[in-house]
Amino acid sequence: MHSTAQTDEQRHDAHGEGGGVGEYLLHRAKPHLPPWLAGAGTGLASLPAHYFWSGEPGVTAGLTLASVALTGLTWWAGRSTTQQRRLHSAVTVAAASTWFTAAAIAGPTAGPLGELYFIGAPALALSWNIRQILRRNVDGPTGSADGGFLEKVGLAKTQVIRSEVGPNKASFDLQLPRGELTPDDVSKNITRIAGALDVPKNAIRIQENPDSASRVMLTVVPLDLLKNTVPCPGPSAPGESISFPVVVGIYEDGTPVTMWFPGDPDAARNAMMLLLMGMTGSGKSEGGLTALAEVLTRKDVIVWASDPAKKEQTLGPLLPAIDWAALDMPSTKAMIEALKAVIPARTAWMAKYGYKQWVPACAETQADGAPGMPYLLAWFEEAAKTIREIDDDVFTGLAQEARSSGVSIVLSMQRASGNQVSTDTRASLGSSWCHGVRTEQDARFALDDEVLDAGAAPHVWKDKKPGYSYLVANGVPDDNWPTPLRDYLCSVDYLNWVVVTFADIRAQIDPVTAGAAARAADRAFTARTHYPMPGTTDQPETTMPAAHGPDEDYDADGYYPGEGDYDRRPSNGTDEEDDYEEGEFIDAEQELPEIEEVVQFAARPPADGPRPKISTAEARAAMEEVLADFEDEGRDVVGPADFMEYCDRYGRGRSWVSGQVAQFVLAGRLAETNEVGRYRIMPYQVAA
Repeated sequence: MHSTAQTDEQRHDAHGEGGGVGEYLLHRAKPHLPPWLAGAGTGLASLPAHYFWSGEPGVTAGLTLASVALTGLTWWAGRSTTQQRRLHSAVTVAAASTWFTAAAIAGPTAGPLGELYFIGAPALALSWNIRQILRRNVDGPTGSADGGFLEKVGLAKTQVIRSEVGPNKASFDLQLPRGELTPDDVSKNITRIAGALDVPKNAIRIQENPDSASRVMLTVVPLDLLKNTVPCPGPSAPGESISFPVVVGIYEDGTPVTMWFPGDPDAARNAMMLLLMGMTGSGKSEGGLTALAEVLTRKDVIVWASDPAKKEQTLGPLLPAIDWAALDMPSTKAMIEALKAVIPARTAWMAKYGYKQWVPACAETQADGAPGMPYLLAWFEEAAKTIREIDDDVFTGLAQEARSSGVSIVLSMQRASGNQVSTDTRASLGSSWCHGVRTEQDARFALDDEVLDAGAAPHVWKDKKPGYSYLVANGVPDDNWPTPLRDYLCSVDYLNWVVVTFADIRAQIDPVTAGAAARAADRAFTARTHYPMPGTTDQPETTMPAAHGPDEDYDADGYYPGEGDYDRRPSNGTDEEDDYEEGEFIDAEQELPEIEEVVQFAARPPADGPRPKISTAEARAAMEEVLADFEDEGRDVVGPADFMEYCDRYGRGRSWVSGQVAQFVLAGRLAETNEVGRYRIMPYQVAA
């Protein structure tokens, strides 16, 4: 954009259409004429003043007092200007008023007054002309245009080269005094800048200029536009490849937050190994579920997930879409051993077909008819427990070797301190997604010093702003690293919808990965549990593993304690009365064999009578009756455990009850609360 002076100069170009040379020169001289006109006017005014006032003692005293008063008034009026301008103005008024007083009394030609006039008046006029010329700097501003703000915050002599102001964002390109200040000095003054602007500390961010160590970009975001929960808008690329970006939230300016799991040789981007960190209550797990839900809408990726601490509490809604879920420590150890075998097997397969790293073509049928190899995402929730019980360096080698094999590893934990994760592991992961943490030292376990120096401050949020986070990952622009974002929030209904809707397009595990995992983990992999789709009455399909750990949900006899019925699970996972009609497989004429031995596996609790055998429809009706009873009792919040107390009405197990509770949620009869596993009862008129 041209300045006004430049525009006028072009408009009055002597060779253009604006006029002749005389008009151009007059136009150029106009801004510099006022000091000369003032000097000439003072000299001319002295002539009549001397004619009328010479020899008048009272006038002499009055003119002297007026001269002093004018000089003092000029000094007082210049208090809001720069010190140099204030002094220059006062000296000019004092010199002019003193000469005028002397000329009015003695005459403008008396003594040296004439010489002083013809020397002093042009000198003062020229001094103002020079000042006016220097005020215009074609190379940029030379003075402070911020009213002294930068001096107040310890950045004296810093110049604002360029500024850009938006509705809720202001960016300033600062030129630091060369050899006096560095970008580190600006970072150290972030707190003072925030205090001077009356904004939170993490509303200020500093970005160094890659081409000059004496320039920085200062960004101020005064209002928090992320304070409201942002519901997930839906899949960003449904049915597409995992090579498309995964959208997990929005930045403070409303742009989507994207991350990439596979690498891209064209973009020189490696596969992502991610550390997901945040203290309890920071929204870390919800952010992870959002990312996993996005991944599970893609056609060429499989997910292995582990959570030996919370088991189904976090991953529960997505378990039917996960190829292998390790929800206890023995299974988690087996998954890690499987990964150690899977990575070299996948690398060898890629080398055979000429792939240097995983690309979408790997998931397609190869030229020789061999089945493709989908991408593998290994997600470890509560990874600190896994590391404590195995080895603090257990993931280092996996993260280093997995990049070229089409495998991404995600470690989710509350605090990646040196006591829990080795520095080699943190260095191998490379990418981090940091939610609120307790201290700045905790933040340094996930974010680099330059990101924190640029203004990232997750320790300011702690657990007060769930879902707020910073993403430092491959493919994310550097200037977005210190920019706050907020994760999308996915409801259980949305997660169930993802599991069901994309079941047909979701990839199945390839023979190479499955074979390597089976050889390394044996029945821990081949007999892994496959969970039923939401809303069905099927129980998880599984085969009894060869060994059980102390964290198993079932005991050695196949009972499921806590369900209250002490009945064995039907072999195919469905209700027995739904599997066959009465008498279909029974020969009524056949005699019963004689009893040879009685074996008692466990003592049954006393019962008042036999349990009722009712159909599935009757069981659902009983569930609705129980819910109506809860409503009549005045209960507001219920959960599956409350329904299990009345299990004799419908003769079903815990999984079936949980599925029916999910159906109530989908129907609007129950609504989710902030507490996991607890639902608010919605009256029929509201639910409708």
